[in-house]
Amino acid sequence: MLDLRHHHGALIHVVRACDNADAPDLVAIGGENSVSVLLITNTSADLVASFHIGSRITALAWSPRAVSPSSSDQWHIELTAASSDFGLHLLTKSPDVEEDIFPFGGGLSGHHGPVNDMTFCGGPTDDTARYVATVSDDKMLMVWDLRPNVDIPSAPLSRSPTDLDHSGGNTSNSRSQPTAYVISFPHALTSVSAHASTTKDLLVADVRGSLSLIDWRSDPSHAPTTNAWHHPHVIEFSAPRAIAGGAGAFPASAAWQQANPDIIGAVHRSRFSLWDLSKLQGGKPTLSGASFPEGAHRFRWCPTYPEYFAISTRSTAGGGGRGATIHVHSALHARAHVEPTAFTLASRPLCVRDFDFISLKGIPRIAAAVGHELIVFYIGVE
Repeated sequence: MLDLRHHHGALIHVVRACDNADAPDLVAIGGENSVSVLLITNTSADLVASFHIGSRITALAWSPRAVSPSSSDQWHIELTAASSDFGLHLLTKSPDVEEDIFPFGGGLSGHHGPVNDMTFCGGPTDDTARYVATVSDDKMLMVWDLRPNVDIPSAPLSRSPTDLDHSGGNTSNSRSQPTAYVISFPHALTSVSAHASTTKDLLVADVRGSLSLIDWRSDPSHAPTTNAWHHPHVIEFSAPRAIAGGAGAFPASAAWQQANPDIIGAVHRSRFSLWDLSKLQGGKPTLSGASFPEGAHRFRWCPTYPEYFAISTRSTAGGGGRGATIHVHSALHARAHVEPTAFTLASRPLCVRDFDFISLKGIPRIAAAVGHELIVFYIGVE
């Protein structure tokens, strides 16, 4: 089983694999100026769509409406992207419509700092693809209604030739601008995660290693005014040694295990932690262990084998100085303090800028951004 390598032609900053049942073979990559969508097979990574944004991509999220060309003749590409100019973009393509870029969140209505993560959060309802949450260095969580009942104008952030229909009109501007529900936090936010079973809860992590499970649909007027931010939180807890781990900010990455809404995981600095929300004991993790001593960057759960999770670092000294390295852990083995399996993809000075598990059945595969390449590899053998 050979690794797949896709040369993007520019530095890849963001990787997101689609976990929809009808699109488990789609992977989106965000580069210096564009977003590419790839269809992953056993032997190839084929380009399906390319969206020119015009600035560096900082976050991606797949819409639950996405359908792969391998699943249906009526396939549909739909995802959101954030760019380094703080802009947000809804990206779509279908068999009869070319790539379309709909910019939103510009001007006074959007973020005023880099957007670090985003996720759709409509839950198991007809609104599953209606709401997308974004978090930023500006200490704001914003939940965007992509299909609002009213139109709030927003300054366009980017334009693409695909914005114009053949008659010269702007197809993207024919829809209402999304509106945002804003929740402020005391520190810069680094990750946001939603679970497919809930329409209201979001898992948010910040630069201090603090995690919040927040009900974004609740009425903020019910929150005590003594709070640093005026919004009800279901649960608040911190990764071990989060504050004592050293001065300065260091991004935390948190994720929800989709197979079990009670299980969440996170990494902050050089430690990972797992929590069972059904057995919380003052916020203490169910399991905690060491990760990259130089500091970890990303935590991901495996969607097909939920006992596995993986962690990466952006440090060029990752893996004990070996370069671009990902650690794959088993939650079962971690309890016995078994060392993770290390996958070194390239030597120094390259690092893993981002990665994600692919949702295809069979032996789990990871798609990792290393320099200008997307490397797709198996984490086991038959």
